[in-house]
Amino acid sequence: MKNSNTPKLTIVGAGPGDVELITLKAIKALESADVVLYDALVNEELLQYATRAEIIFVGKRFGCHSYSQDQINELIVSMANRFGHVVRLKGGDPFVFGRGSEEIEYAETFDLETAIVPGISSALGVPASNGISLTQRGIAESFWVITGTTSDHKLSKDVALASQSSATVVILMGMNKLDEIISIYQSNRTDDLPVAIIQNGTKDTEKKVEGTLSSIKKLVEEQQLSSPAIIIIGEVVKHASKLTNYFQVEFLEEEFIFQNLNLTA
Repeated sequence: MKNSNTPKLTIVGAGPGDVELITLKAIKALESADVVLYDALVNEELLQYATRAEIIFVGKRFGCHSYSQDQINELIVSMANRFGHVVRLKGGDPFVFGRGSEEIEYAETFDLETAIVPGISSALGVPASNGISLTQRGIAESFWVITGTTSDHKLSKDVALASQSSATVVILMGMNKLDEIISIYQSNRTDDLPVAIIQNGTKDTEKKVEGTLSSIKKLVEEQQLSSPAIIIIGEVVKHASKLTNYFQVEFLEEEFIFQNLNLTA
């Protein structure tokens, strides 16, 4: 028997990985969901909020898809018509290389009610959580966010354009193209340009290396970094350690004060 709930799709951004970085609105959407279709980059701890929903994994990794995009689109419509409220849970922000707009457009062709809950993109949240300010007065006036792998599995041409500017550049899904990215940058910039690569950003399993165009590939090999990771290129990277150390000192000072007052933070 068809569910009495109105067929509806809500596209929800799950944030960069840390479960506490999801929004209250996203949690409310999960709580009201009849079906949740979630991606590979979503922290599965978030599924605890979908207490009454059918949970379906539809994640895609490089070279390994549980569902094609066309199948996901069809699944959204069929599940909405059968059960009611479908939440499409995506890592980061669904409109930053998340194909959220494609799924909305497809659902609307079948007259489904739709809604969007933005999330914190890893392009913004992961650098910030590591003390890297993408824009900084006197250092970087702008930033680019670029996909490392286009729909035809090639490196975006925007990387070459970005390498000619002084802007901070954040590259998502670019680890498989790291050699090509570094080569392009070395053609336009000096070898001492700072680079940071952060794997599993904001999670307990986070790994990070900081180096330069000339050293970053060796550091990645030594620390065995792989996808999912983001690449950050720009002068702001070398200022990150000062910011991070400052935050650590602040926390240590607060902990010392609480301990001496026999209080707990």
